[in-house]
Amino acid sequence: MSGLGGAGGLRVVGASFVVPCPSGVAVRDRLKGLTAQDETVLRLVGDHLGSLASGDLKARCAAGLEHDNEAWASRKRELTGLSSSRWAGSLTKATHDQWALARRGLAAHIRRLEAGVRMIRHRLSLPLGEKGSKRLAGGYRSRREWHAKARRLRVLEDRLAAARADWAAGRVRVVRGGKRLLNTRHHLEQARLTEERWRARWEASRRFLQADGESGKRYGNETIRVGPDGQVSIKLPAPLAHLANTAHGRYVLTARIAFAHRGETWRDRVGANRAVAYRIHEDVQRNRWYLTASWTLPPAQTVPLTAVRAGGLIGVDTNADLPHARLRSRGGTPTAAWRLDQHGNPVGAPRRFDYTLSGTADHRDAQVRHALTRLLHWATRHGLAIAVEDLDFTAETTREKHGRRKKFRQLISGMPVARLRARLVSMAAELGIPLVAVDPAYTSKWGAQHWQKPLTSTTRKTTRHDAAAVAIGRRALGHPIRRRTAPPRTHQSDGYGHRTVQARPETPGREETRPRIPGPRTRSVPPGRGANAGNQNTQHRPGRSAEQGFWQQDSLPLSL
Repeated sequence: MSGLGGAGGLRVVGASFVVPCPSGVAVRDRLKGLTAQDETVLRLVGDHLGSLASGDLKARCAAGLEHDNEAWASRKRELTGLSSSRWAGSLTKATHDQWALARRGLAAHIRRLEAGVRMIRHRLSLPLGEKGSKRLAGGYRSRREWHAKARRLRVLEDRLAAARADWAAGRVRVVRGGKRLLNTRHHLEQARLTEERWRARWEASRRFLQADGESGKRYGNETIRVGPDGQVSIKLPAPLAHLANTAHGRYVLTARIAFAHRGETWRDRVGANRAVAYRIHEDVQRNRWYLTASWTLPPAQTVPLTAVRAGGLIGVDTNADLPHARLRSRGGTPTAAWRLDQHGNPVGAPRRFDYTLSGTADHRDAQVRHALTRLLHWATRHGLAIAVEDLDFTAETTREKHGRRKKFRQLISGMPVARLRARLVSMAAELGIPLVAVDPAYTSKWGAQHWQKPLTSTTRKTTRHDAAAVAIGRRALGHPIRRRTAPPRTHQSDGYGHRTVQARPETPGREETRPRIPGPRTRSVPPGRGANAGNQNTQHRPGRSAEQGFWQQDSLPLSL
């Protein structure tokens, strides 16, 4: 995507950097073979802890900005008597994380409202019908649209004032279970759900069955313990201790866990009693139970950018242009990649890794993961790093900025930027492939301007995506996107004398013969035979004896 600059000209392009490795890992496996008693116990424990989590979240939201460590300790003591000390710690930590997430969401909402108000005010100040530019929108097309936007400005200003008041007071609005699922209760027919099915999904989303890990404890977690053999046991809360089927108030599930992905890493952590957090949840639609294990990774030392650039890299363009946006019914999204050497020259042919964004969320995620897997395997074969754009469209999808350009707004909103970035960083770190993030300003525009035509031949049609991949790779390597320009026509010849790289007329030896190289030659004339380059008599030059041969034509007489 082309970068957006101010009225003064092009914006400053940011420096490239190596993307740091992820700080945590999460793996999931299905709890197979659960008995009816196991499911009953899990639902009872989850409902009881979920009610405690709801009350604790209500108390945290009521405290607002006045919350301190004393209030945290008081809440934890109250929850300890109703569950256990470790369950209370997990509950309060989850409450703080949820409150902080809502706080960040409110800040993002305020930024979007400010951007909308600023854009509407600018467009209202312009005359009707005034054309805009690529960097800034113009005036509204009609008086009717101007009046409608003036009314919308007042609505956005009221919303902005209310949001700023909530921010100053520390108020957040949180729904345990999700606001979308809550609103679905009033639209069951459109969602094709019955009240019983909706109630089951609502209760499952509000259950609380997650525990933080503890290093040094047995298998890294005392609350939800999973051994190396896959046996899962849960520490029951105090009111439900009578449901225990083993000693010390614990309940052992019938199902066993065997993580297919990162299983060896997980077993190493569990065997060393290192902290592992667990979460158990029910998928009502599939009628399945899952267990998710997560742990933090130690900070890894980032590879220097100079070392990444030493052997070249692969430039990747993940944007979708407007012609491809017309194919959104099929969901096709191109990902172009081109290998570059350390000097910024394209090597070989470009590669395409397309994926579809149709179907369910799991299907879309699988398509993205499959495309990234093929890309990473290609980079692994050549031992190269990958250069991608540091895209962020959080403030670029508003209708106030792009007006009636609905296709462009849908294009930007449909690009899975966050999903691609998270997946690519995690998968590349697993394979040890460095990632270089570059500024996305003008990569598509300048790539098409300087590289699309030169890289197009009779047997290869270079697209705009391929040229953008070359531009991204050159920027990551520290080279300018523009190709080296040819010198002027007079400088391509000897119009002003010899070039500086040629020998001057006074240079000794500039007209000497070439040195003879002994040995066999590939030409048909054997060595020592034929015309010698050093024999100037064999050359057709003025003043040489070769011009006086019998074959030389006599000059015509001027008169009889």
